Amino acid sequence: MLKLAREQILLGQSVATKSDAIALLAGKLTEAGLVEAGYVDGMLAREAQHATYLGSGIAIPHGTTDTRHLVKNTGVMVAQFPNGIEWDEGQIAYVAIGIAAKSDEHLGILRQLTHVLGDEQAAAQLKEATDADTIINILTGATAAKEVQYLILADFPADDRDQLLLGAAARAKSAGWGDAAMVSALLASEPAYLGEGVWLARAQAAQTGWVLATPSSALTAGELPVSAMLLLCAADSSHLPQLENLAKLAAAGQLATLAGGEGLAMLQAGPASGLSETFTIINPHGLHARPGAMLVKVAKEFESDIRVANLDGSGEAVSAKSLMKVIGLGVKCGHRLAFRAEGADAEAALKGIGEAIAAGLGEGAH
Repeated sequence: MLKLAREQILLGQSVATKSDAIALLAGKLTEAGLVEAGYVDGMLAREAQHATYLGSGIAIPHGTTDTRHLVKNTGVMVAQFPNGIEWDEGQIAYVAIGIAAKSDEHLGILRQLTHVLGDEQAAAQLKEATDADTIINILTGATAAKEVQYLILADFPADDRDQLLLGAAARAKSAGWGDAAMVSALLASEPAYLGEGVWLARAQAAQTGWVLATPSSALTAGELPVSAMLLLCAADSSHLPQLENLAKLAAAGQLATLAGGEGLAMLQAGPASGLSETFTIINPHGLHARPGAMLVKVAKEFESDIRVANLDGSGEAVSAKSLMKVIGLGVKCGHRLAFRAEGADAEAALKGIGEAIAAGLGEGAH
């Protein structure tokens, strides 16, 4: 979880160029004892490789892998530029978040930041903020609207259906969606059998979200199979689209797909359409800004709608044409990305994406 203090927020800054902005942030990172003085060179080198502009007026300058040895501690500095800075051609940044990361911790920071900053309204508030607390609240999600969350509990070693439900409930509780009373209520309830081995349990909670739990071995409840347990934690009505998709999946005879790798993507999108492929990321440091931007660039070359889900992450499916969303998946080396393309050039799109990933997304095959 990203934590910020007031001294990490630089309000009302004014500089002439992107390089000046980076120098300012690097200097503050150095003063804070997070990096050695030479880290600025890595931040500038990263920009030379690919601009770190995310969209919505936000940039996230950070160093290269070659300068990680200069990082003492992972941390960030945030600079606000109310008048804006041209970060890349035609792209104006109003907030720049300088990141120092010793290894892959920055992927977690990026994931949280991109989730918060995907809101255009939040970006505008960051530009216009006049106090550090407002910026801290926005960046840490304290003022962000709560979206439906998704979690996967795969291959859980359950002996029966109730243990699978307990595992899902515990996962939701550990994520802060509910408390011990929620878990007790779930265990006292009777899950509904949807068909094709899929069960549904629901509980009132502080956060709306879905947990998809699958057992490590075949289970039964009476004479009915148990291949997946869906736990719905409901704080409001934002879960209704997923319930509609469940009904569509049942009508299409595709409920069994929920137990597969693309389960949560199916819950979000409804019955399968288009073509799908799964590729493994080989980049040693995952999808940071440069390879992430390359992936998005390839996806944008095709007309098809392309969605991607990190099967080793939350499983949430997002647009493969949004850099902010792709980086927000928190993809590390070895993670499997499931792509689904729908359109006239869907087959060519998946082929092009697969070739780009195999080639290292601009970083060379390893």
